[in-house]
Amino acid sequence: MSGAHGDGGVRVGFVGLGSQGAPMARRILDAGFPTTLWARRPEAQQPFADTAARFAASRVELGAASDLLGVCVVGDADADEVLRGPDGALAGMAPGGIVVVHSTTRPDTCRRLQEDHPHLHVLDAPVSGGGAAAAERRLLVMVGGEAGILERCRPVLTAFADPIVHLGPLGSGQEAKVFNNALFTAQLALAAEVHAAAQRRGLDPAAMATVLRGGSGHSFAAEVVARNGFHLAPLAGSAGPLLAKDVGILAGLLAPVASPLIDMADAALTAMGLARTAREDHS
Repeated sequence: MSGAHGDGGVRVGFVGLGSQGAPMARRILDAGFPTTLWARRPEAQQPFADTAARFAASRVELGAASDLLGVCVVGDADADEVLRGPDGALAGMAPGGIVVVHSTTRPDTCRRLQEDHPHLHVLDAPVSGGGAAAAERRLLVMVGGEAGILERCRPVLTAFADPIVHLGPLGSGQEAKVFNNALFTAQLALAAEVHAAAQRRGLDPAAMATVLRGGSGHSFAAEVVARNGFHLAPLAGSAGPLLAKDVGILAGLLAPVASPLIDMADAALTAMGLARTAREDHS
């Protein structure tokens, strides 16, 4: 797959124009790739009215317009809804097309997509860093799948990503992502406990936050806890549900082995008033 900036050699499709996906799609457009977008909500396409983006009228039309299709919807059910079935995007893709799943899903969701569509190439490529990182071309992308297919995609991915890390076979990127997010969730619980214990000892909360930013105990989680009033409850309506989903995925992968990582992540979710999402029945 060719892909020099603006060479017109790769037709890119993209679905999932939320806070994460929209900056990714815009960087792909800025890099000069002919890009077709589709969204369930027409208003999600409005910010692209001043770009060279084309807009598909259906998922099948999106697939037909894509040599490489990026998918950045929320989770397993959303990815299946967009991609599968006679009205799904994969029904329109030509043999040899590449599907890059940026959503965080169960690894077997991506493996089943490949098994059910052997005429296509599937990569799992979940991301970390947020929309701002995508806009600045420094989004972390964790990739599972064939190395040769990743190399064909690399010119498109580098429009918004650095680094791009190849973890291994299909599904490996998803495993890396949920390990990362479970560790972050566990660190939230530890950071909240440190702040609470420090306050019980009479230490100034703002000063303690400064110590944790500059000391060897520094962590992103400690900064998040401090920004949220030294409590985890405010995260329940924002990051909490996604973390609950990802911790649930990892717990399913690790079962039945007990894991202190999952126990600590569960403690953070409990402090948010949440519980990890149970594994869905795919039978």
